[in-house]
Amino acid sequence: MRRHLWTGAGLAFVGIGAVGAFLPLLPTVPFLLLALFCFARGNPAWEQRLLDHPKWGPPLVEWRQRRAIPRRAKVAALCAMAVSVAVTAATAGWPWVLIPALVMALSGTWIWTRAE
Repeated sequence: MRRHLWTGAGLAFVGIGAVGAFLPLLPTVPFLLLALFCFARGNPAWEQRLLDHPKWGPPLVEWRQRRAIPRRAKVAALCAMAVSVAVTAATAGWPWVLIPALVMALSGTWIWTRAE
C-alpha cells in the first residue's frame, strides 16, 4: 500500500512538473526532484527513467550528485521571482509586496549560493 502512495505522489509531482515546463512562473525541476524522492520509495524503475530522460535527467543528476544548479536556471528563477514581486507591487501594493520580496530575498539567496 505504501509503495502505491509513493508512486501516486511521484506521478502527481511529474504532472505538476510537466505543467511547469509550459508555464513560465511554475518551476519544473523542483517538482521532478520531489517525484524522484517519491519514486525512490515507490517505484525505482520510474526513478531511473526520470534520471535517464534526455532533457530533465541531467539537471536531476547534477542536483543529486553535487547539489548544483546551472547558472541559467538560477537566473531564470530569480527573474521569475522578480516578476512576482513586481506584479504584487503593481496589483496589491504596500505592505503585501513585502511577502514575495522576503521570499525572494531568502530563497533567491539560497539558490544563488548553490554550486554550478
